[in-house]
Amino acid sequence: MEELKEYLDYLRVQRNLSPATVDAYERDLTHFLHFVWEQLDLLDRPQALAEVDKYLVRDYLAFLNREGYARSSVARRLASIRGFSRYLYAQGHIAKDFALPVGTPKQPKTVPETMTMDEIRCFLEGNMPGSNEALRARNKAIFELLYATGIRLSELVGLNVDDVDTTHHYVRVLGKGRKERIVPLGEYALASVHNYCLNYRGQLLKGQDNPALFLNAAGSRITPRGVQYILEECCRLLAVHKKITPHTFRHTFATHLLDNGADLRSIQELLGHSSLSTTQVYTKVTRSHLKTVYNRAHPRA
Repeated sequence: MEELKEYLDYLRVQRNLSPATVDAYERDLTHFLHFVWEQLDLLDRPQALAEVDKYLVRDYLAFLNREGYARSSVARRLASIRGFSRYLYAQGHIAKDFALPVGTPKQPKTVPETMTMDEIRCFLEGNMPGSNEALRARNKAIFELLYATGIRLSELVGLNVDDVDTTHHYVRVLGKGRKERIVPLGEYALASVHNYCLNYRGQLLKGQDNPALFLNAAGSRITPRGVQYILEECCRLLAVHKKITPHTFRHTFATHLLDNGADLRSIQELLGHSSLSTTQVYTKVTRSHLKTVYNRAHPRA
């Protein structure tokens, strides 16, 4: 559909959204449009947009619920539909913003999964996966950097060598919406990254010209799936049964900062959150931890 292609181009060029985010919008909206076409039984598919109203959007959300989609997935798809509807209306493709009156499903308040200090030490000081010393040094640098900075997986794999300032101890991160931020780099992470770059990155580079900080065994920029695989291998090697993802390091970074007295506004800046309310979820983790300590330690808990 031409209108969808136009909207996706707008997200890429005008909104500067990442390829992964645009792909997610495309999947969500394609699924919605197929539902619309089937419900309206229209052969002229572009005409279907003029027939969409709030009731059809609600029917789609009900369909997702019947299919067993998580509330978070339903809410995300509605957000995608709203953005598309708002764009179509602004561009004059439809007479009314059909998604505007549809309410967002209430989300369950979940506490992010984090690691304890002992679990973090296990990852950072234990045996690293990797078939040679260069890969093991790279993997240690990846884990140290994830915990030291709290950056997203997409931000990690997008780092270039020039983004790490070893003199002033910081890393330059290109976040969502191509917003740049500076995140301090602690001594342990700095030492691991410096060791990897100085002694091992050249072995992985294999004479190629590649600005990427983290490389795979073929000398190319490491992919998000590559990092996930390394983490899965590390969990197997260390016999960790808890579900650990790259994002768990981000949650742990924020929670440990909060536990040790950092203020929410500073954590918001470090994480690259546009809204403080997004960062406030970590206060629930701290309250949960305090309650556990209280129940374990207080004589009359």
